[in-house]
Amino acid sequence: QVQLVESGGGLVQAGGSLRLSCEASGTIFSITSMNWYRQAPGKQRELVAKSYSSRSRVYADSVKGRFTISTISRDNAKNTVSLQMNSLKPEDTAVYYCNVHRSYLEGSRVRNEDYWGQGTQVVVSS
Repeated sequence: QVQLVESGGGLVQAGGSLRLSCEASGTIFSITSMNWYRQAPGKQRELVAKSYSSRSRVYADSVKGRFTISTISRDNAKNTVSLQMNSLKPEDTAVYYCNVHRSYLEGSRVRNEDYWGQGTQVVVSS
C-alpha cells in the first residue's frame, strides 16, 4: 500500500505561481511513475505531468513551458513529487490529484496498482 498526502494549492491571480507537493510513503520500492492529474468542473480528469525518472518526463501540451514536475527520494522511505506551476491561467483552475503507479512481480504475474491523493483545489482568477 502507498499513502499519499498532498499540499499546496489555493487561489492565485492569472500570471502567478503555485507549487503542489505530494508525499508518498508505505510500499514505495516498486513505484514506476509519479504523476499529476487535474479535473476541472464538468470535465474528465486529465494528465498534467508524468515523471518516470529524473530524465524522463511528459507534459500535457497545455502546460508545457509553464509547469515543471520534480521528484525526490528520501532513504527509500518516502518519495515526494512536486509540481511547480508558473504563468498560471484561469483555464488551469481545477482539482489537482497526485498519482503513483506501482508495478511488481507477484509470482509469475505482473501486478499494476494506482494510488491517488485526496486532491487539492487550484483556482486562478482573471
